[in-house]
Amino acid sequence: MNFKSITLAIALISSAQAEQPSAKQILEGARISATLTQLDEGLSGNLRQGNINNPITLFLKGKDIQFQFSENKGPWRIFHMRIGDEAFNLFEITNGKTTAFPAEKIVQPIAGTDLTYEDLALRFFYWPDPKLEATEDVGGQSCYKLRIDKPKGSSGRYEVVYVWIHTKFGAFMRIRGHDKNGGLVKEFQVEDIMKVADNVWTLRKMQVATCDPANDGRRVSITDVTFDSPKKVGPRGIR
Repeated sequence: MNFKSITLAIALISSAQAEQPSAKQILEGARISATLTQLDEGLSGNLRQGNINNPITLFLKGKDIQFQFSENKGPWRIFHMRIGDEAFNLFEITNGKTTAFPAEKIVQPIAGTDLTYEDLALRFFYWPDPKLEATEDVGGQSCYKLRIDKPKGSSGRYEVVYVWIHTKFGAFMRIRGHDKNGGLVKEFQVEDIMKVADNVWTLRKMQVATCDPANDGRRVSITDVTFDSPKKVGPRGIR
């Protein structure tokens, strides 16, 4: 990835700033960079695990995310997510009807991959009170390391999430989710991004690994998440 050619439109990470941004500002910038697609464009791609490819399409609009996928060439399943600091609402749209998706199912794998519903939504990016722990290099790039603790009473598998965010461009580079005992259960590693408009970049390829928290976080399976250039199609279902 050639980061010298990247200019994300996030003023809070501007080199003109004399003071280091707060943890909340850094995380807000990462949220923006993760959803910087044109409102009427969808991201189409694939979830690949081994020799199995499942198509997926995402539509992103602030805290509203709609996605659909097909498993084993079956019918497309359509979901809509509304995300808040302390709320997470997931709906499934079937035959034009919208029904609530049980909260306990957000940790289920999507199409048998390492990606869950809460992973796809980057739900932990909306948790309050992130803490800036350090500045570290990821792949030779300087990054802010943030710690984000799950709000009390919130559902989901992760208790603590660490996020590494590029100090200059504001894009997230790595995410690690830990369980209540501190064991590593999931790791996200960004491998490539793409330009979708002037000064607008978004995810092209990311590797998601499920880890064994009882075995020093050893990787047990890996899913590649890849997206093509955005297409001019509109989301379906509720808005």
